[in-house]
Amino acid sequence: MSYEFDWVAAFTGEAFSGNACMVVHNCQDLDLVTRLKIVRETSLVECTFVGPSVVADFRFRIYLASHEIPFAGHPTLAGVASLVERGLVKGKRLTVETEAGIIPIEIDASNQIVMTQIAPIFGPFVASDKVAEALSLNADDIIAPPQVVSTGLPFTITVLKDHDALMRARLSPSAFLNLQSEIDFPGGDVMEPFLVTLQGATKSGDTYSRLLLAPPMPPEDPFTGSATGAMASYLWANALIANCKFVAEQGHAMKRPGHANVEVLGDPKNITGVRVAGKAHVTMSGKLHL
Repeated sequence: MSYEFDWVAAFTGEAFSGNACMVVHNCQDLDLVTRLKIVRETSLVECTFVGPSVVADFRFRIYLASHEIPFAGHPTLAGVASLVERGLVKGKRLTVETEAGIIPIEIDASNQIVMTQIAPIFGPFVASDKVAEALSLNADDIIAPPQVVSTGLPFTITVLKDHDALMRARLSPSAFLNLQSEIDFPGGDVMEPFLVTLQGATKSGDTYSRLLLAPPMPPEDPFTGSATGAMASYLWANALIANCKFVAEQGHAMKRPGHANVEVLGDPKNITGVRVAGKAHVTMSGKLHL
C-alpha cells in the first residue's frame, strides 16, 4: 500500500525552520503500531494522519513516537497547510476534529493559518524546586509558581527570569518522570515543562520559549503550538503580560526559528479560547510505500 504525504515546516514561511511535521493522507487503515513506526522513522516529534470526519471538515490524529495525543499545535497547522497545498480546502474557514475537540481554523489575509484553541483548563500548581530539579536549574531561576495548563494538551508552564536561565536548562529524564508521577491532572499525562521568558528572542518577539523532551522523542521541540496556547492563558490569567495579543518565539537556539501571533480571548478571569496563528511551508511531498 502507498500513502501520500507532505513534509511541512510549521510556524514559519521558509523551509528548514520552524517545526517540521509529516502529514499523511487517506490512511484510516493504518494501525497504531505502524503509525508509531512512521513517527520514529521520521525522527520528528509528531506526525499528523488526516482522514474524513462526520462532525468536521477533516479529522486529524496526532502521534508522538510513543503514543497518540489528543491535540498539538504545529501538527494541526501543518495538516491544514498540507490540505491547502493539495487544493482540498474551499474558502478561508474550516473545522478540524481532534481527540481534544473540534478546532475552528481560519486563513487570514496574510495567509496565516489561525487556530482557535479551546478554553484553558488550569490544573494544579507544582513546586518550583521540583520543576527546577527536572530542568537542572535553581529554584530562583523560576519567577512565578509553575502550573499545569491545557488548551488540549497539558504542560507545566514555567516562567524563567531571563534568557541565561532558559539556555542553561537541561532536562533530567529521571527527575521529570518523578515530577510527572506526582502531578494529578484529569486530562492525562502532563507533558514536559514548557519554559518561557518575558523577553523575545528577537526585537519582534514578546516571549521566548523552549520545550525539552524525554526519550524516545527528539531532545527538543522547535516550536510548540499547543503549549503556546497554554502559556498565553497562564500569562494573561496571572497578569504577566499587559496585552492579550503578543508574538511568541521559539526555536532560535536550534537554528529553526519560529513565531506565532497569539491572542487570548476573554478577560483574565474568564478566558474562552486562544487564537494561535502562524505560517507554514510545504518543503517536500511524496509517497510512503508500506
